Amino acid sequence: MKPFLTTCRLLRSLNGVSVKPSPLVSLSTSSCLCGQKKKNSYEAVDQAKYSRLVRSVLSRAPVQTPESLFEEDDVLYGPVSKRKAPGQEQQARVPQNWFPIFNEERNVKPHTSVSSGPLKIPLQRDALPSVTRILQQTMTPEQSFFLERWKQRMVLELGEDGFAEYTSNIFLQGKQFHEALESILSPQENLKGREEHLQCGYIKSVQHILNEISGVQALESAVKHEALKYAGLLDCVAEYQGKLCVIDWKTSEKPKPFIRNTYDNPLQVVAYMGAVNHDSHYSFQVQCGLIVVAYKDGSPAHPHFMDEELCSKYWAKWLLRLEEYAEKQKNQSIPEPD
Repeated sequence: MKPFLTTCRLLRSLNGVSVKPSPLVSLSTSSCLCGQKKKNSYEAVDQAKYSRLVRSVLSRAPVQTPESLFEEDDVLYGPVSKRKAPGQEQQARVPQNWFPIFNEERNVKPHTSVSSGPLKIPLQRDALPSVTRILQQTMTPEQSFFLERWKQRMVLELGEDGFAEYTSNIFLQGKQFHEALESILSPQENLKGREEHLQCGYIKSVQHILNEISGVQALESAVKHEALKYAGLLDCVAEYQGKLCVIDWKTSEKPKPFIRNTYDNPLQVVAYMGAVNHDSHYSFQVQCGLIVVAYKDGSPAHPHFMDEELCSKYWAKWLLRLEEYAEKQKNQSIPEPD
């Protein structure tokens, strides 16, 4: 405290004495000490004029708050979407009408002997919707958007006629691939025919998968689920690594190493599984699925095996798609009021 009081008295004693501040020495102009220093570009700014400009702008503009910023965004870009991600939305939903995928009254092992040949039940064109149609009619908005964007890009590159020819060729290649597989997996297939099919890149791609397949029970065979009211044509039912599976053969121009890359294909497989397990034409029960993605260049196909637990999860999603399809059909059949 004493040093402070002493300082105050000293300042009072100097009252009235003129003290001239010593001029500031600019180091930037002293060549003897540090040499020539670069001139700072900010020194050329008129600080007083800049300060007045800032005060003028701030006094005219309203104060921005988070709320006002959100209001401006709503005007410029529209309101923020509060919709949940598709994965979260589907996890929260539960099928209203549950129906089991497995049939407790069925044996797992088939009674059909290999000598009698695999089942090939023809598809009846009746009023029941197909599995493919149901999946197409209930695609998510995201799936529809990306599919449409892909179509538009392909049309820009190939033109309308070129795109039509491209899709026709893809369909034809898939059909020939399935016919070749049906021929290879049939009991009457001879060695010469198998060697001819090996010239196809898709068949080369699935060769290591074919070596793991045995006990073929059905090929290109129709299925019908009377309780859930849908039908379809499955590719194959056979044992893969000793486990009876519904097998779905797919072709792709780009690699699909993960099951999530196959989009709705797992739903298609479990839909056929559920139908087989409750169709009176089939005496056995299937508890597993297999999606095989083959490549035209002959590179090894990717097998996606679906065990009983995974099939049950996808079955719940398939039931939701069935309910969505039924709701859409119901709304379309309701006549609009005059």
